[in-house]
Amino acid sequence: MIVAPSLLAADFNHLAEEVKKVEELGVQWLHLDIMDGHFVPNISFGPDVIKALRPNSKLVFDVHLMIEKVETYFQKYIDAGADYLTFHFEATKDIASLIKKIKATGTKVGISLKPATPASVLKPYLKDLDLILVMTVEPGFGGQSFMSDMVPKIKELKDLKEQNNYNYLISVDGGINGDTSKIVSETGADVVVAGTYLFKSPDIKERIEALLEL
Repeated sequence: MIVAPSLLAADFNHLAEEVKKVEELGVQWLHLDIMDGHFVPNISFGPDVIKALRPNSKLVFDVHLMIEKVETYFQKYIDAGADYLTFHFEATKDIASLIKKIKATGTKVGISLKPATPASVLKPYLKDLDLILVMTVEPGFGGQSFMSDMVPKIKELKDLKEQNNYNYLISVDGGINGDTSKIVSETGADVVVAGTYLFKSPDIKERIEALLEL
């Protein structure tokens, strides 16, 4: 299991230290949620924060764009240091073109789905994707409860992957804790994004180790 701590739940007064801490505890990915206050009703941070963190970390930067006008801004996040760049299916109309543009930079590309968006909408694009991010909460805020009715969506994406020999990773974001991580890993998730469960814990080391052992 790949564990991707979500920077959104970290201490913003000490971001560099928080990143260093989780890296030293054995994780390989860092999840960075980008919110613009339009696509979702919250604002987080932009490419300058990623650019500042990048030279001091060897973690895979898993950048999740919860923004409008993805075509206008995606290159800024690639230039800042994104390894995976995931945009929302609901945020753009020209999916195929955007996938092609991102892949042309050498960056891995993902698509995220809001809870109400079915997995079937991705069928035309699955062969070209490196990652699919299944939202198990409504995007825009941390600390929400896991939506168990999203589990069949994870299973559907796993089945499509196996039936067609696709190569994408299945990532799950929202309400991840010790119990829900087991559910999604057994269903087919390759990556779990955990924010509040890790960064707000009195023993982040124990929780990371528990997730890594799944």
